[in-house]
Amino acid sequence: MKYSKIEELRNQKHVHIRDWDFVKSTIENIAKDGPEKLQVVADFDRTLTKHMNKGTVCATCHRVLEEGDHLPEFFRIKATELRDIYFPLEMNPNVPVSEKIPLMIEWWTKAHDLLATCGITKQSIRKMVETSTVMLRDGCVWLFDHLHALDIPLLIFSAGIGDVLEEVIRIQATHHSNMKVVSNYMTFDECDRMVGFQGEMIHVYNKNENAIHNSDYFSNLEKRSNILLLGDGIGDLRMADGATNMTNKLTIGFLNVKIEESLELYMSKYDIVICADESMDVVNSIMKIVTAQ
Repeated sequence: MKYSKIEELRNQKHVHIRDWDFVKSTIENIAKDGPEKLQVVADFDRTLTKHMNKGTVCATCHRVLEEGDHLPEFFRIKATELRDIYFPLEMNPNVPVSEKIPLMIEWWTKAHDLLATCGITKQSIRKMVETSTVMLRDGCVWLFDHLHALDIPLLIFSAGIGDVLEEVIRIQATHHSNMKVVSNYMTFDECDRMVGFQGEMIHVYNKNENAIHNSDYFSNLEKRSNILLLGDGIGDLRMADGATNMTNKLTIGFLNVKIEESLELYMSKYDIVICADESMDVVNSIMKIVTAQ
């Protein structure tokens, strides 16, 4: 194994590393343990998907439903109003998380109640995804295929909409058997119309409280004691809280907006911070190192 490849991470201006010695040793330890001890936990919106493409902001799972003319005009107007109110608060580094949590619950509740009035069907979801601006990051397909080929579990933990998320993966990549998706899934009536959402709401700050942490998911992966965690928000750092047998964990954060204001905070939380990059190049470089045979 040529660990000199790791040094290349430090030569990229958009890559910020909090503790180089820790990152280097963690990558080396994960590589020595091999693929059979590795698992990946990732957020979806703005992490596996792009924030921007060629200067244009791309859709999130929720935003997919606002684009085009698939849903009533009142929905797009109200959804935009809600986002304009709550999104700046979510991304404001000066607002404490304790104050953000009730605001996110308020936003998600209003947005989900609004969706339930729009007559969405499973067929219409696919059409909306096909015509939307949502895009997986460059290199994401390679990452999915590589993890599947090596039988490395991938947990996708999203505060978005699971039905939309899965369609994006099916259309733009492959939904492999090693993937587990935890997200907000719609409920449909006998006429295939969406009438609400299943179970407990997942928002950006309760990813450590969801039922996945009380299930057998992580306990069944006890031998997978090394974790690569990918996120774009501070709340994403809690996605792997259910894993109790961790030996090595490397966290990678994608900082897409308010970069100057938020970089210091992100660097204090994530091991590696990637700024304004729409690819998976850094993640895939690390993956090639830690899974080299």
